[in-house]
Amino acid sequence: MGTVIERIDLTRGGWRSRHSALHLAVAAARTCLQQARRDADDVDLLINAGIYRDRNLAEPALAALIQQDVGANPENPHSGGHGTFSFDVANGACGVLTALQIVDGFLRSRTIACALVVASDADPGRRHRESFPYAPAGAALLCEWTDDVGGLGPVSWLNTADGGETFCATVGLEDSRNVLRFQVSAGLDEHFATAGAEAAGRCLEASGVALSAVDVIVAAPARAGFRAALAAKLGTAAERITVADDERMHTAALPAALHRVSDEIPPGGRILLVAVGAGITAGAALYRKPLPAT
Repeated sequence: MGTVIERIDLTRGGWRSRHSALHLAVAAARTCLQQARRDADDVDLLINAGIYRDRNLAEPALAALIQQDVGANPENPHSGGHGTFSFDVANGACGVLTALQIVDGFLRSRTIACALVVASDADPGRRHRESFPYAPAGAALLCEWTDDVGGLGPVSWLNTADGGETFCATVGLEDSRNVLRFQVSAGLDEHFATAGAEAAGRCLEASGVALSAVDVIVAAPARAGFRAALAAKLGTAAERITVADDERMHTAALPAALHRVSDEIPPGGRILLVAVGAGITAGAALYRKPLPAT
């Protein structure tokens, strides 16, 4: 039993939305709810895991704006009425995995019945960054609980402090504007892969599952160098690791990779989720595809 992902939907930035993380997240969320035949008011919890947004907006929480635009109980809840709790989680490429862990806690306690995780990144605009390495993309994951076999297992986390040497993104004031800057080391893929492999090893050991029993490894970031290095660290073929089809995806990379394999894995199949981001922070969890409803 555990948290199951009922549906994943993705959205890519067009010329109108390439500078709006808000529009990308809202589009993915609306599509996800519509395709799942869910009303927006059914959502009890909405978590936004995106990082790079319109004009480097810091407040209010983007999740609140997404909730408003989607129409998930936007009014103040009445006494005894149903509302939607929304907030942001900032953990880079690990953000969606962090959000899923939080959702699992809420669902496990039966505090909620339906959760929506969204993630999106967009170029904040020419005057608000020096350069921007990520593709405009968004993702939405609709989650619920199952008492049957399947769902998300415990998440194993690893933190290796590197002082921001491997990857660092900062926002600083320049000409009365918040300007975004990036620093990336040449050894990023190798360092990320080392942390990701260790987190994956801890997860498998805690779960009592061998890597050979895993059907597929779904990983983020989507960098080809990271995928190859992670395969080498795990002692497996790179073909067993699925990443997003766009190497420039950021917070939407993990759900994009999971979306690629979701139809290929049989019910009961095991998916190893591995996400690594700045810090260095790495997380890993086993996700077992639920059995069909009987």
